[in-house]
Amino acid sequence: QVQLVESGGGLVQAGGSLRLSCAASKRPFSRYAMGWFRQAPGKEREFVAAINWSTGFTYYPDSVKGRFTISRDIAKSTVYLQMNSLKPEDTAVYYCAAATYYSGNYYSTEYEYDYWGQGTQVTVSS
Repeated sequence: QVQLVESGGGLVQAGGSLRLSCAASKRPFSRYAMGWFRQAPGKEREFVAAINWSTGFTYYPDSVKGRFTISRDIAKSTVYLQMNSLKPEDTAVYYCAAATYYSGNYYSTEYEYDYWGQGTQVTVSS
């Protein structure tokens, strides 16, 4: 069983930055993609970013494009989410996820992932 452990959340002022990390407990761990999602109170879980583990191809929704960057360190089996120019509406619990099968799509839906982290809180104050 693989565990994904997130870290790096916290409280930041609007306009600030945070970097989230997500490490897989099992090495080696074969996966097709890693992704980040977020869920604010009273809202559905929302796609934030995805990265193809082998090619490094990345995909973002318009809401974070240009502000967030997903990256991976293959040797450390870790995925990162660099968040810049944070806004109060970015406040949410952020989850990392791993997809161990090929979907043929952009890995932008939670149904394409089969392992999830426990989540880390990000709060952006105005």
